Amino acid sequence: MSSDVQNAPEAPADRPPSARERILDAAGPLFYREGFRAVGVDRVIAEAGVAKATFYNHFPSKDDLIVAWIERAEGFSAAALPPDDGPAPLTAYVAVMLDVARAERCLGCTFQNTAAEFSARDHPAHAAALAVKRRVIAELERRAVLQALPEPQAVAQRLFLLLEGVWAAVRMFGPDAPLDTARDAARRLIG
Repeated sequence: MSSDVQNAPEAPADRPPSARERILDAAGPLFYREGFRAVGVDRVIAEAGVAKATFYNHFPSKDDLIVAWIERAEGFSAAALPPDDGPAPLTAYVAVMLDVARAERCLGCTFQNTAAEFSARDHPAHAAALAVKRRVIAELERRAVLQALPEPQAVAQRLFLLLEGVWAAVRMFGPDAPLDTARDAARRLIG
């Protein structure tokens, strides 16, 4: 689960988005493009078209908003994952992540960017991003087991580090990131 999760799914046609959803819809892309510290609460409130009191009823602090966004972004990422019942669920997972990384609008990994902005491990945003990354490693290992790979934990950790490098390269270079060998590297790590 990772990166290009800046757009929220649309609300059902018969129900407009709630104020909370509108706030998250506004905040997510701003945070992803500009960074958490660069985007103030007043800007999010203006973009969401809500009153300040409404914002604070849903999110008592900016940190609460950031954590809620991280949780939502993880859900978007999980929804993009391929099924795990095919013949090569780990290979499919990596292929999807590499496709996401190659997308023009991809700016790297939301969770990696969060940890970089909030380096103190006890900060709620860092802790939330770290929890997501731990679940990513567990998902990689689970899929390695399903794919009947030897040493699934080691394979998962190697692939995790490869993908983290991919996300960092995309954040640094944008669409010019040198990703041409990433698929081959992943194939070699999977074996």
